[in-house]
Amino acid sequence: MNPNDVLITGIGLVSSLGEGVDAHWRALTADRPEAVTDDQRFAPYVIHPLPTIDWGLQIPKRGDQRQMETWQRLGTYAAGLALDDAAIKSDETLCATMDMVVAAGGGERDEAVDSLILEASTARNDRDVLLNEKLTTDLRPTLFLAQLSNLLAGNISIVHKVTGSSRTFMGEEGAGVSAVETAAARVRSGQSSHMLVGAAFQTEHHDMLLGYELAGYLHRGPWKPVWQRQGSEGGGVITGSGAAFLVLESRAHAEKRGRKPYAQLGPVFSERARRRKESLVDVIAGLVARSGLPQDRQELAISGASGAHAATAAEKSAFDAAPNVALRGLSGVVGHLKEAQFPFAVALAALAVHNRAGYPPFDADVEEGFAGDLDSVLATTVGYHQFEGVARVLAAD
Repeated sequence: MNPNDVLITGIGLVSSLGEGVDAHWRALTADRPEAVTDDQRFAPYVIHPLPTIDWGLQIPKRGDQRQMETWQRLGTYAAGLALDDAAIKSDETLCATMDMVVAAGGGERDEAVDSLILEASTARNDRDVLLNEKLTTDLRPTLFLAQLSNLLAGNISIVHKVTGSSRTFMGEEGAGVSAVETAAARVRSGQSSHMLVGAAFQTEHHDMLLGYELAGYLHRGPWKPVWQRQGSEGGGVITGSGAAFLVLESRAHAEKRGRKPYAQLGPVFSERARRRKESLVDVIAGLVARSGLPQDRQELAISGASGAHAATAAEKSAFDAAPNVALRGLSGVVGHLKEAQFPFAVALAALAVHNRAGYPPFDADVEEGFAGDLDSVLATTVGYHQFEGVARVLAAD
């Protein structure tokens, strides 16, 4: 054991399945885990919606809630759950010295104001003047600040008093992988004793879906498990709203305050394959090999496969060629969570190791049963467009 081992001591989760560690463990260890979906609001696209949330439980000031968009409230809420779970939130000294790494997108547009501006522009030619008028009348002062990706970290600092260093990554699944990779590296090197790391994604907004659909990535029609969308209409991605935050601590720091961890975060590796020039299957296989996948026993793998046809087929092929891997397709039960995909996969891996129990198949027609040891679990994310990441989550003792 090393005093700078990276331990996961707190987990905050929100998804269509509910909020908190216990709600997700119960939902995902049922005999047949059931996805919660909405196929009406954004038809022909299916989404995995947020549950009903009492924001005041983690964001007590109404003023703070009002100035945040939903994705910021969601991330701030999940961060509070993780801090509570790690028994840190009520300790002002620990929060003040806590570092933070966040993966975030660029915020949500005000669709009503955008529509008014577009409608007005059809009847006027002086569009520069029109925009200046709207800036002073229809647009609230915080509109452009609300688009800044680092505002999520700022709100977490304000609400939860996490005021150590802060870093934000932006860029879909790659941001989530880089956030976890960077946070773990800082703890492992001794640069930080305790870190908050995670992300949030709110898909219930037309502009969030538009980004996927412009490139043809969204699945059309009825919901299907993530491994069964090949050949279906559309691009294969079904999105979800959710958030995942982790508290990472050095072993020495956790032991000093008597905190029992969920698991140890082992090696984290990332790649950015040139998918038009090299084999994505080979790149994924290389990442899995670097992670130290055991050859003599079955390994559980929490896959963040997006459902995007090419990327998901490549990941499935890579794991089909690997010996003794039982895949669990995360996106099939909570949807594709973009920046939060990798932190969520790591969190589910940590829960499995902590409880010494695997998850039943999320897709009984494709995924194998698991009867192996739970000394380690693999967590993966292969971006629908680019970026690949793998982490091994180990028993902490």
